[in-house]
Amino acid sequence: MDGPGTRFVLFLSGCPLRCLYCANPDTWHMRDGRETTVHDVMAEIDKYRTFITTAGGGVTLTGGEPLLQPAFTGELLRRCKEAGLHTSLDTSGFLGARATDELLAHTDLVLLDIKSFDLDTYRKLTGGELAPTLNFATRLVRLGVPMWIRYVLVPGWTDDLQRVDALARFVAGLGTAERVDVLPFHKLGASKYEALGIPFPLRDNPVPDPVMTENVRARFRQQGVAAY
Repeated sequence: MDGPGTRFVLFLSGCPLRCLYCANPDTWHMRDGRETTVHDVMAEIDKYRTFITTAGGGVTLTGGEPLLQPAFTGELLRRCKEAGLHTSLDTSGFLGARATDELLAHTDLVLLDIKSFDLDTYRKLTGGELAPTLNFATRLVRLGVPMWIRYVLVPGWTDDLQRVDALARFVAGLGTAERVDVLPFHKLGASKYEALGIPFPLRDNPVPDPVMTENVRARFRQQGVAAY
């Protein structure tokens, strides 16, 4: 899920991370995106606004990484709020420092992807550092911004139960974290790698079975966190 109800989902180009399991390598570089304006995007959203609002939905900004373009993202969120639309921001939190308080004031929900709770694993899995994401999570609590945590379950990478338990305890302490979505690793983006002529790093990695996935969800629930 990318937020409550039916969503208009906008993919923004550009991302500072290179997650080994990324399903959207076509969004890594800003140069590969189509240039547009907030006005044009709002005009497109307006075509579906009646349907979106009737269905109790809203607008989700994802990527790539929306906070790589904070001015555009912030203005679009503001315009959506003015139009009475629910807004959600899908982010790794790695660039959370770029999100101004004003931007977050126009964000009804943050979908925060915590890719690993182990520093070394996070670095190997993404090419980035974990601390900015955790700092962003605690900042969202201070600002009272609701969040849904996302955790991609990758066998051999993010399935260590001790580390899952540590993350569950951290999430349980986040007063505005409403739920955790445990997302089983998949290979649906493999064809994109082929089309781009780049190797898919986890092509031969197994996907989690339903028992493993439910076991990880149960670890979050044991800490009082709603997990799906």
